[in-house]
Amino acid sequence: MASSSLPAPAPAPAPGRAELLKAFDDKRTGVRGLVESGVSSVPELFRHPDPYGSIPLAPPGASIPVVDLSLPPHLAAAAAASAARTWGFFHLVNYHHALPAAADAADDYPARAFAAVRAFNELPAAERAPHYSRTTGGVNYSSNVDLYNSPAASWRDTIQILLGPNRCPDLADRIPAACRAEVLEWEARATAVARALLGLLSQGLGLRPEALEDASCADGKLMVCHYYPHCPEPERTMGLVPHTDPGVLTVLAQDGVGGLQVKHQDEDGKISWVDVKPVPGALVINVGDLLQIMSNDKYTSVEHRVVMNTREEPRVSIGIFFSPGKRGDSVFYGPLPELVSSENPPKYRNFTMSEFYGTFFSRDLASKALLDNFKLSS
Repeated sequence: MASSSLPAPAPAPAPGRAELLKAFDDKRTGVRGLVESGVSSVPELFRHPDPYGSIPLAPPGASIPVVDLSLPPHLAAAAAASAARTWGFFHLVNYHHALPAAADAADDYPARAFAAVRAFNELPAAERAPHYSRTTGGVNYSSNVDLYNSPAASWRDTIQILLGPNRCPDLADRIPAACRAEVLEWEARATAVARALLGLLSQGLGLRPEALEDASCADGKLMVCHYYPHCPEPERTMGLVPHTDPGVLTVLAQDGVGGLQVKHQDEDGKISWVDVKPVPGALVINVGDLLQIMSNDKYTSVEHRVVMNTREEPRVSIGIFFSPGKRGDSVFYGPLPELVSSENPPKYRNFTMSEFYGTFFSRDLASKALLDNFKLSS
């Protein structure tokens, strides 16, 4: 007698990328949660096709410039301007010269802030998860700000804190207690450094030292505390894809693990990735897209990325992006009027901050078209 058993049901279709992204996000524990679960390989969502093969690494010994704040101001200004023109990045040493007199040069900052950010990210998942969110509100903790827009996710988690221009009255209460005091203390120090640098970079453009700060360039502040967990397959993913920073100036503190690289074109036209190796006691400073626009291309905003490494310990960095704080539909930005003439016409059109950041957040992080949206045809 013939069998009357029914055919086996068809297997359920594999979940699509959108479903996988949502499932990852809904766990609310970030990349650190993957590591805690014991993953031995990088999940497909985080795999980048040939992440490191297209542009070679610079030869050993190549390094970004160094600017020393202990130099006389005119020499420090010349060094900062030269680095901003030719590299868009530099190490800043002896930055304690910019700090308030009450700040001790050997007070363990930013090391204390690194330790606090690491401590938060290494809390049990159940204690981190309540902080996980993609909604605005001054503070959020999540993985990959462009998670749903990028072709591949990156191996990092981030605490993001909006410090200005419109600071929430209860901002401190919204920052996780594990790192609250330390990151706010670091903000005060980094802001003093940024103000000093804006003065030097203004002078480097032949302007009054107050020119960039008068344009409110120190008033917009966004802090990002990045945590890059140990990765089981560092060659398959990235910590941060190649990108430029949108603001005026970035003040970055990085721990001793390393991984930051800057794209640089040398005098012969050769392009390579240059390791920004951690220098004890130094900060990393870079020009953002807005400063390239405001300087009318005298300063340059360059691509940079974070590569994964084989070390067992996580990498921690704390960046503060400074941008103009004066916002509104009647406030326009573009090349500074003092830098524009018939011999040096503007290379960018004017725009509001709303248009600028609206354009930035409509892209994935790796898109390189931000400046092109505001360029004038030559």
